[in-house]
Amino acid sequence: MKKILITGGAGFIGSHVVRRFVNNYPDYHIVNLDKLTYAGNLANLSDIEDKPNYSFVKIDITDASAINQLFGRENFDAVIHLAAESHVDRSITDPTAFVMTNVIGTVNLLNAAREYWKDDYSNKRFYHISTDEVYGALGETGMFTETTAYDPHSPYSASKASSDHFVRAYHDTYGIDCVISNCSNNYGSHHFPEKLIPLAINNIKNNKPVPIYGKGENVRDWLWVEDHARAIDVIFHQAKAGETYNIGGHNEWKNIDLIHLLCKIMDDKLGREAGTSAKLITFVTDRAGHDLRYAIDSTKLQKELGWTPSLQFEEGLEKTVDWYLVNEEWLNNVTSGNYQSYYDKQYNGR
Repeated sequence: MKKILITGGAGFIGSHVVRRFVNNYPDYHIVNLDKLTYAGNLANLSDIEDKPNYSFVKIDITDASAINQLFGRENFDAVIHLAAESHVDRSITDPTAFVMTNVIGTVNLLNAAREYWKDDYSNKRFYHISTDEVYGALGETGMFTETTAYDPHSPYSASKASSDHFVRAYHDTYGIDCVISNCSNNYGSHHFPEKLIPLAINNIKNNKPVPIYGKGENVRDWLWVEDHARAIDVIFHQAKAGETYNIGGHNEWKNIDLIHLLCKIMDDKLGREAGTSAKLITFVTDRAGHDLRYAIDSTKLQKELGWTPSLQFEEGLEKTVDWYLVNEEWLNNVTSGNYQSYYDKQYNGR
């Protein structure tokens, strides 16, 4: 049985990856490592938590000693590394936290892999999940490719760029089988409501203002989270060592256009008069260093490994809205902070 460590597996993207691997690969044992910060929610995985090929450990990746002990005890065959501080606004407020988790935490994992795999790197893999924000910003044309020069503009993207460089350095210097993927903005179920789409859904539902930075002209490429999890699956199993792949949804939207579409969907779902939700849109002072446009070119991933996105944005957004409206208890627990008691109820005393 292969034993795979997935870090950040209680978070938004991580929980989808953990669920996919636990359900699709019963001959793998998946160890989910998460610090359970505000964005880590074990209730995201309540449907698979009792599966025999799944286990959870609560560890902070900045704790090198705890990471080393875990590697020594579990004898992992691979690492899929998603644990990260990821909210740009928080990075502007507290950049050091992003350096500690995203840079030092990644190096701690790399050091543990190097130490415990050093006798035989064959059939081992360290897969690092990163972001398109490391590339900086685009003008009105062009797309990020795997060879685009790094040009990070926020403490968050700078920390992720640094972690990418360390992963490549450990591949080149020590021979560890490392792969990297850089993804565009994700959306879908189980997303903590500080990011644009779940925040807007929650605010519209509760008739609260929907804040939009600047004039809403910033453009993002949106990737359905389950398509991202499927891409991670494909890259993990098929990519050559040392390769990098960009993962994008081919769905570029201005923030203001996205929110207007979301308002229309919410009016339909909630039985409100057309235009009701749009009245909640409120423009706020733009974020410092706010990149104008991101766009990912996934041609390499599509041609080499055969992955393509399965949903167009309109369909995926409607599925996302449906999930949040059906799972009102999950959303209420997250926004109230009650979800943080889930770990104590489920794991203390086990």
